[in-house]
Amino acid sequence: MAHQAEIGVFGGSGFYSLLEDVREVKVDTPYGAPSDSFFLATVAGRSVAFLPRHGRRHTIPPHKINYRANVWAMRSLGVKAVISPCAAGSLQLHVKPGDFVVSDQFVDRTRNRVDTFYDGPIVTHLSSADVYDPVLRALAVQTIKDHGIEVHDGGTVVVISGPRFSTKAESKWFSDAGWEVINMTQYPEAWLCRELGIAVVNIALITDYDAGVHEGTEAVDAMSVLEVFAQNADRIQKVVLDLIGRFPADLDALGAAAALGPTRGDGHTISPEDIRLFETGL
Repeated sequence: MAHQAEIGVFGGSGFYSLLEDVREVKVDTPYGAPSDSFFLATVAGRSVAFLPRHGRRHTIPPHKINYRANVWAMRSLGVKAVISPCAAGSLQLHVKPGDFVVSDQFVDRTRNRVDTFYDGPIVTHLSSADVYDPVLRALAVQTIKDHGIEVHDGGTVVVISGPRFSTKAESKWFSDAGWEVINMTQYPEAWLCRELGIAVVNIALITDYDAGVHEGTEAVDAMSVLEVFAQNADRIQKVVLDLIGRFPADLDALGAAAALGPTRGDGHTISPEDIRLFETGL
């Protein structure tokens, strides 16, 4: 393929609008069209593919995103590691709007989302104990600290289908469980990256206190989310672009592809040849 990238970012035009020599390319997949064209650029000497997960004009709601097409297209471009920033709500008082959370776990509370590439004939069962890459997480935490931003090292993001926000009862349930962050896109996006052997790191930009179940907080609304995100857009953009320059030179050493080591349904270990055939649809 003529167009290649080694690092991917699920993010809008703010991440690449100030970069030089940005190339727009369309990528076809067996799963339909991705959310938009990909925008390829060089950042700190690294080849990067940017994809607006909601479309460049934010016209695709979270429950309508073609996650499989987005991740597949990243992989077909050669991407081995992905940065997955997102706007998110807080479920705990100590996680404040404006803070960043580098999540280390997710809880899936979505429904009716296609969430696997392994529908057959290749059948496998991968571990989801630790989906977010620990090396990239540590780099993200340090980068955010270096930018003077309050950061929480670790946190569970509970993913809901949307587009509606949580009821107070739901929000209290999630908060009482001890989870820190709530979002609508991390699942199955992060998981699908793992299924294709792509290392993934999430940075959640906290915009609100969800349903306002904590004393002194107000329930979230769309306008407040957009206002806080707009106020902090420059910070997340600078962090992501800086983080790209800190990624390990050898992305294979992260070991994400080793997640494909479990066996297929016929008892054979999944091999690079399996993945090649899988990718080409043969």
